[in-house]
Amino acid sequence: MEDKGMLTGNLWKAIPLFAFPVAATSILEQLSSLIATVVIGQVPGPEGTLGMAAVGANTPIMSLILNLFIGISLGTNVVIANAIGKGDQQTVTRAVHTSVLMSLIGFAVVIIGEIYAEALLTALSVPLETLPTAALFLRVYLLGMPSILLYNFEAAIFRSVGITRMPLQALMVSTVVNVGLDLVFVSVLHWGVAGLAAASAIAYTLSAATLFYRLTTTDSPVRLDPRKLRVDGAVLARIVRIGLPAGLQSAVFALANTIIQAGINSLGTEVMAASSAAMSLEYVFYNLLNSFSQACTTFVGQAFGARDIPRCKRVLKVCLAEDLVVAIATVTSVIFFGKSILAVFNSDPNVVSIGYIRVCTIFPAYIFSMCYENFSGYLRGFGISLAPAILTALGICGIRFWWVFGVFPVHHDFQTIMLVYPISLCVTAILIVSSALAIHPAKTYGKKGADSTAVAVAA
Repeated sequence: MEDKGMLTGNLWKAIPLFAFPVAATSILEQLSSLIATVVIGQVPGPEGTLGMAAVGANTPIMSLILNLFIGISLGTNVVIANAIGKGDQQTVTRAVHTSVLMSLIGFAVVIIGEIYAEALLTALSVPLETLPTAALFLRVYLLGMPSILLYNFEAAIFRSVGITRMPLQALMVSTVVNVGLDLVFVSVLHWGVAGLAAASAIAYTLSAATLFYRLTTTDSPVRLDPRKLRVDGAVLARIVRIGLPAGLQSAVFALANTIIQAGINSLGTEVMAASSAAMSLEYVFYNLLNSFSQACTTFVGQAFGARDIPRCKRVLKVCLAEDLVVAIATVTSVIFFGKSILAVFNSDPNVVSIGYIRVCTIFPAYIFSMCYENFSGYLRGFGISLAPAILTALGICGIRFWWVFGVFPVHHDFQTIMLVYPISLCVTAILIVSSALAIHPAKTYGKKGADSTAVAVAA
């Protein structure tokens, strides 16, 4: 089976083979947003800039929702990985079917979002000239939320046993469809930002349906039987107990970024457009670095389930070393080619210059992000999710809230608000690394039963 290499293989080879398809999957998800931003940005005149601003204004809201549920899906990953390591096929089967049904909460998100779309955007200080366009984009985009959540839970199921190419293949097909629909809906039918959102919803529905079919036909331990679709209360509790703190940890970033976006919005439409272009670029490269954190969680989860504690520690060391190399290469490349890349989104020299300020301020701080993400992934592999979530809230939300409401009003410019990113990331890295060293899960929980320990610690 595909999980054997995860338990016994060469980590220096196995981790990149796991991480890069995960990264490619996440990058493809962002690529759709990138292309959408490019398509709307090339619309002549003010309409193009307005469209870019509308998409950028929604990015923090969409990230908040997606990060919450993608984080929860990590609970699925850990529960199944632990069970695979222990050889507990019954728990694997129950977790698979429970996880698929958890995606139904996406319908609740649709209803809430449709009702409060304008209120949410108004709270973010979106300018009046941008508000109607931004609200239209959000309402149409949210129609695809059930499919988006289903796809991400299905992807988490496959990744728990080391199957990372299948989610990537499904997304590759839907990305091609998404790009084609973007061009048709915007350039031919002139639907504007509504066309971009509709294209995204249709594409995600296709990828979710593809993975659902693959789950029903796979010969791996995570095979799905539609006739057995039901929620197992005990398994659901474990998934939520581990996944919810991870989801909240991810959502904290999005929440803090939402507050920052409100500050950016107060600087005008041009700054919003520039920040939107740079932010899309950031998400692509952040996902590349974060893929090693997901690898760390999954490999540690299986090794912990098999009670192979020395391998758990080796996983962390390898993930840190390989991720550092990728981070240095990424930061160097983006700083060097940043202006040229930003010009693809919008040729306005002012937009490019403003966006490059964000690039140069934030990308070097990814070294801190790489560090705490891998340590967080390591802790989650043991079932420890609450500690990194709390520390992230303190380091990210605490500092960014204070900066936006305390420092930014005094120095009301783009450079000032951007400085909060490296400061908050550095503090968070110190907090989480210190926590991991203090908890020392390999020593503290290594001699205990993997399943019972994971549940107890996560509680």
